Amino acid sequence: MTGQDPLPLPEPDAPALPQPPVTTLCGSTRFWAEFAEITLRETVAGRIVLTPGCNLKTSHPLWDDPAAAQALKERLDVLHLAKIRAAALVVIVSDQSGYIGQSTHREVAYALSLGLPIRHDRVDLTTGTVTSSTIHPAR
Repeated sequence: MTGQDPLPLPEPDAPALPQPPVTTLCGSTRFWAEFAEITLRETVAGRIVLTPGCNLKTSHPLWDDPAAAQALKERLDVLHLAKIRAAALVVIVSDQSGYIGQSTHREVAYALSLGLPIRHDRVDLTTGTVTSSTIHPAR
């Protein structure tokens, strides 16, 4: 199969595939590399992973203009709340310090209001270890 070939369609009589659970990642984008590590681990565990998707702390033509960046940030904040609503699990991503900023606190409060389970993953990129703790258990 080449990159231009269409994906094969399932057989009409094939049983429906189970829908994997959705994990939404929250946290400061200053931990972009840590997000990549948790995305990898969640994907390997068989979960669909929703992430912030944009790192506004890095330069890009889409948000180089300060006014455009502010308008985009507001739209992305609303979009991220929708990603939280779609989740079966919310994972807070940070480095080993455990830092959680103001925006992430708001997202966690929103996830709590929805009754979602929340886990905090602290990633140490130098050792490749992840320390997890439950913030809010599954019901």
